[in-house]
Amino acid sequence: MKPVSQPGAKPLVVLDVVGMTPKLLGHMPRLRELGQRGWQAELGTVLPAVTCSAQSTLLTGLRPAEHGIVGNGWYFRELGEVYLWRQHNKLVSGEKIWDAARRYAPGHTTANVCWWYAMGASTDWTVTPRPIYHADGRKSPDCYTRPPELHDELTAELGAFPLFQYWGPTASLASTEWIVAASRRILARHRPDLLLVYLPHLDYDLQRYGPDSPQAIAAARDADAAIAPLLQDALTAGASVVALSEYGITPASRPVAVNRALRAAGLLEVYTQAGMEYLDPWASRAFAVADHQVAHVYVADEADLPRARAVVAELPGVDQVLDRAEQAKVGLDHARAGELVAVAEPDAWFSYYYWLRPDAAPDFARGVEIHRKPGYDPAELFFNPRDPLVKAKAAANLARKKVGLRYAMNVVPLEGSWVRGSHGRLPDTAADGPVLLCSEPWAPAGIESSGRVAATEVRDLLLELSGVGQPVGELDKGALR
Repeated sequence: MKPVSQPGAKPLVVLDVVGMTPKLLGHMPRLRELGQRGWQAELGTVLPAVTCSAQSTLLTGLRPAEHGIVGNGWYFRELGEVYLWRQHNKLVSGEKIWDAARRYAPGHTTANVCWWYAMGASTDWTVTPRPIYHADGRKSPDCYTRPPELHDELTAELGAFPLFQYWGPTASLASTEWIVAASRRILARHRPDLLLVYLPHLDYDLQRYGPDSPQAIAAARDADAAIAPLLQDALTAGASVVALSEYGITPASRPVAVNRALRAAGLLEVYTQAGMEYLDPWASRAFAVADHQVAHVYVADEADLPRARAVVAELPGVDQVLDRAEQAKVGLDHARAGELVAVAEPDAWFSYYYWLRPDAAPDFARGVEIHRKPGYDPAELFFNPRDPLVKAKAAANLARKKVGLRYAMNVVPLEGSWVRGSHGRLPDTAADGPVLLCSEPWAPAGIESSGRVAATEVRDLLLELSGVGQPVGELDKGALR
């Protein structure tokens, strides 16, 4: 195909279809067609290949060592606390794509629908999950929007943001459908120059059942069908469309309890209240913040580094243990990172568990508590399979909630043996890694020749597709199919 020149400024819609891979595109005809009308490329990712780190790289063009998002959470040394899923955009260093676009084209507008670190960002329209935390301890589904009137505009038409279908045992297509509907309204009514949309559905059954399961194939088909109206609206409006993913989910069924190993070695300490054990990061000589297939190991005293490294490296399921020098080679050597970073083998993942007996687990371990657990917990995607009454208990708790009573949703298993998919390590094959699809017929020459886009190149590629900013790589364009 004869190369064509870059078009002028035009709207751009970017769909983050989390978990989409070249392999899954075989079951996603609408998205596959997007690449066929334009081009498709392998998308490089970062270590760790998790949502917050990958998205921050896509939006800044920087690696975790530079933007500071070393995972979905980390140990905040200045606070002495482990926090995951913080929301303030100021945590992310570097110039974001919307600020770069305004620098090149004053008046450029951006809408962010559910990409992370949305709160406090300088986007023109923002929608992000934000529950109502009632004074009596109850949690109700809702979202935060900016401008504030957008909240009532969306919830009046679509209902409350479906928080309990966005994550947890009841996570389902409903959250993606709500996000698609909200994005369509923003696109039609506000006409942003850049619309960023996060679509989570593939995260669920690919982790629950594995990426090669019948459930995963059904999820890919369902996600593709749900996204189709937004795709059509964007193309009809004359927008360029990019669909990309942060990572691919691969088969994994071996949980690695890194904190239990550190505790057995006398490096991790807990304290007890009401018979429940809590991680004591202030007193521990070493502990890990588990995050899918990557774990940041924080070691208080340099003298303990050799022992901590040996304990972690000897665990079955651990592939690598990176010190600061080795972290630098993969762009992860930020002050927020652990003194050591463990990477799991392809079929393994890290659990955050640190208690040694089920009756010593804290009460939040049995619930969906993404902000209280000192690590990521994929078991939250399951009702406890060992409890035959678990769904009846959940229904009873919901009834208590509806009449305004306090409740505890203790339905999550205390083990991860049912998990069948994970991510976080760098992909071993392109078929299982992230992918980028573009509706435009042209691509920078570097991408044309390699068939690959680095995660750090995406921000500038999106600016170029919008007709603002400096081109990626060489100025001449080529066709990529």
